[in-house]
Amino acid sequence: MVEAINDALQTELARDDSVMVMGEDVGRSGGVFRATAGLRDRFGADRCVDTPLAEAGILGTAIGLCMAGWRPVCEMQYDAFSYPCLDQLITHVGRYRWRTGGTMEFPLVVRMPYGGGVRAPELHDDSPEAYYVHTPGVKVAIPSTPADAKGLLAAAIRDPDPVVVLEPKLIYRTERGSVPEGEHVVPLGKARLVREGDDVTLVAYGAMVPLCERAAEALEGEASVEVLDIRSLRPLDEESLLASASKTGRVVIVQEAPRTAGFGAELAAILAEKAILDLRGPVLRVTGFDVPYPYWKIEDAYMPSVERVADACRRLLEF
Repeated sequence: MVEAINDALQTELARDDSVMVMGEDVGRSGGVFRATAGLRDRFGADRCVDTPLAEAGILGTAIGLCMAGWRPVCEMQYDAFSYPCLDQLITHVGRYRWRTGGTMEFPLVVRMPYGGGVRAPELHDDSPEAYYVHTPGVKVAIPSTPADAKGLLAAAIRDPDPVVVLEPKLIYRTERGSVPEGEHVVPLGKARLVREGDDVTLVAYGAMVPLCERAAEALEGEASVEVLDIRSLRPLDEESLLASASKTGRVVIVQEAPRTAGFGAELAAILAEKAILDLRGPVLRVTGFDVPYPYWKIEDAYMPSVERVADACRRLLEF
């Protein structure tokens, strides 16, 4: 996945001279995960910019660059490192198109590794997608495969509106797959049907998608499990969500983030409002817990697991 992200950046910087990358250690070091490796050497220090350790400054600078005709791609080194720039995102990035009456586009991308499961210290494991989805004017995408990592990032860079791309660091190096060469765009706002089934639907995004695939395999012989990868949280493909719910009649939503007011709650609300007559049981959620992300010795108890997901499916099938 991380190599596909690098491929997307290489392709888009070569395609459009107004695209630039900026962030902490993205240039000389190639990024902490090597996602930006080689960009500075190929495109120069003016288009792959090492910034000070100041997230609010990174995003504030990108706002000005957008106004000057650039298409900046900002890297936040880790998920929770992005919180100092929330003020810029909420008060400026999400509002400028509205503030200018639609006369100014705002093609700004914020990409960051997110999520846990990698035995990292505090402030390196959060799942902050709900903060960004709740911000009007901002789009949010989360890939779960290398091909989607390249395609969604390309779509984000080309989009006229600001897009936050959250990259699941747990599967940066473990998820492998074929990736189209050259230009490859996966449209925002379209879910991906990972696996077809008849009895229950697992809805997930990011690193929880391959987890749901393993849960579906564990349930073979007990149930036919469908897996739907949301991948674009805003805009959301409600049509695919409702179609899968109508087909199976049972839905389990899996998210790594804390339970209360997580994005899974929004998906559950949509199903309650628009699919209630198609459902054969309650919409269940398998989530993280309402606590700060724990230290690594107990993080396995925090993360959704194959066992927890399979158990939710069994409870729903028995309802």
